[in-house]
Amino acid sequence: MEVIAVLSKIKIENFRSFKESTTIDFTATKYTTLKDTNVENNLVKGCLFIGANASGKTNVINAISVLLDLLFTNAVIDIGVNFCVFSKAPEMKLNYTFIEGNDEIQYFIGFDRSGIITKEQLLLNNEVVLDRIGLNAETKLTDNQYYNKEDIEERTLFLKSIYFNTKFTNFPTLKKWFEFLSNSVYFNAERSQVLAGQALSFNVNNKVQLKEYLDLYGVEHINKFFDYFGFNQRIAYQSSQKLSEYVTAENILGNKDVFMKRNDMEIWLPIAFESMGNKTLLSMLPGLLHVVECGGMFIVDEFSSAFHNELEELIIHYFMRNAKNAQMFFVSHSTNLLKNTLLRPDQIYTVSFYDNNGSKVKRVSSEQPRESQNLEKMYLGGVFGGLPKYKTEG
Repeated sequence: MEVIAVLSKIKIENFRSFKESTTIDFTATKYTTLKDTNVENNLVKGCLFIGANASGKTNVINAISVLLDLLFTNAVIDIGVNFCVFSKAPEMKLNYTFIEGNDEIQYFIGFDRSGIITKEQLLLNNEVVLDRIGLNAETKLTDNQYYNKEDIEERTLFLKSIYFNTKFTNFPTLKKWFEFLSNSVYFNAERSQVLAGQALSFNVNNKVQLKEYLDLYGVEHINKFFDYFGFNQRIAYQSSQKLSEYVTAENILGNKDVFMKRNDMEIWLPIAFESMGNKTLLSMLPGLLHVVECGGMFIVDEFSSAFHNELEELIIHYFMRNAKNAQMFFVSHSTNLLKNTLLRPDQIYTVSFYDNNGSKVKRVSSEQPRESQNLEKMYLGGVFGGLPKYKTEG
């Protein structure tokens, strides 16, 4: 598979609960465990963020997904609502570093408290190719080198405008980078909300739709996923389905509907009658399967709110072993995920909140646990931080 850009580092400041400058690094460390499956081009294929409620876990992955919103959402994003409310600093800063083979892409964005872009800079192998201050910009990405307020909107990324006008025809490295970003998917498991970049052909108004996916690809890929793990269920997608020996469901308009059955039963059920867990899984699978197949980022919030902890493990296992040029970033409360047979220590970050100092992260690998140690027990014992501090009665 052709190598495309992947995320190697993010640095955020005054973003939501992250008041102080915080760097989150995805470079693989010295650990050899799961190197063949969970590491690609010396970068980990994703990270788990774990911590107490309201510690800032979701804000980490929001710092990643907000870049997709800013680049691919048609509407103007009110980024100002993300400014850290207990910070007196004048600027919110987002800094992303991507690696594509031997090339490095750095992208920096600064915002004032109202969400107006104060600075935007793109570097390719440490060479500045876009430099914007307020409503003035200089770039090497277009024939015209200089731009001003006649060309630039104060709340819109200038890089977004350049890409949609040029598609980076003369910059193949940047073109592949945008392919990676546009293939990415954000999924909120609690709300079954799926937002996607522009590359997904089953993307409707930046949202992944199950029926549009099934119209394009049918049920084969989803049923193959079920077979891969021995799920006792299958889906069908058609306008008429015999539910049982006595009942047939037929859409009077001729539209197709989704049905599901257990393998050891003859009865099919419309998806509307299925459990919330199965509905959420079917909402998630199109985006997951797309990223596994095409590359990109699969960003999952509230993972543990919708799925049994063993199903969480299966999904992570599937992604790490099958995805190429892809990364999975996810938030969960399930401590059973902290195991060396599933994730490496450098794939786990704990998140803690320290009142007016805001959220802070700690990479589990910074404590240098041995590969044979029980990470879950170490976490619950307080070694890595990120534990709630509740009082118990008695």
